[in-house]
Amino acid sequence: MAVELSRRVDYPMLDGANIAYYPRIFDLAHRFFEEAWEPMCGVSYPVLINERKIGFPVVRVETDFIAPLRYGDTIHATLSIEHVGTSSCTWGYILQNQNQEMLWRSSQVTVCVDMDTLESQPIPDDLRVGLLGHLVEESK
Repeated sequence: MAVELSRRVDYPMLDGANIAYYPRIFDLAHRFFEEAWEPMCGVSYPVLINERKIGFPVVRVETDFIAPLRYGDTIHATLSIEHVGTSSCTWGYILQNQNQEMLWRSSQVTVCVDMDTLESQPIPDDLRVGLLGHLVEESK
C-alpha cells in the first residue's frame, strides 16, 4: 500500500526557465520521505533522528525526469517500499501534477544507521513491520 502526499511548487523552487530546478525536486522528494514515516511506521522522522538516534540516509538513486514541475502545480507524490533488506530499504517515488501527468519517478536505497556513529545497523523490528506494510512490486 502506497502513501500519497501533496505539496505545491513554490516560487523559490524555480530556476531561470521558470520550472523547478532539479536539486529542488530532490529536496521536495526528501520532504515527502520525511512525511511518509508517520503514516508508514507511526513515528515521525524527527523522533527517529532526535530521540531514537536512527537515520536512513540515501546511498543510491535512480531517477527519471519526465516532465517539468511548474510554478503553482500541485505535486501528488506516491511513495512505496520496493524492497526491505536487513539494514536497507528501497523507496519508490512517483510525482504527478494536478492533471495526473507523470513528472518524475525515482527509486532510492536508504540504509539504517546509528546517528551517533553513522554505522549501518539492522532496521528495528517496529520500523520493519511498518515498511513491509507498504511493500509493493517494483514498478520501473
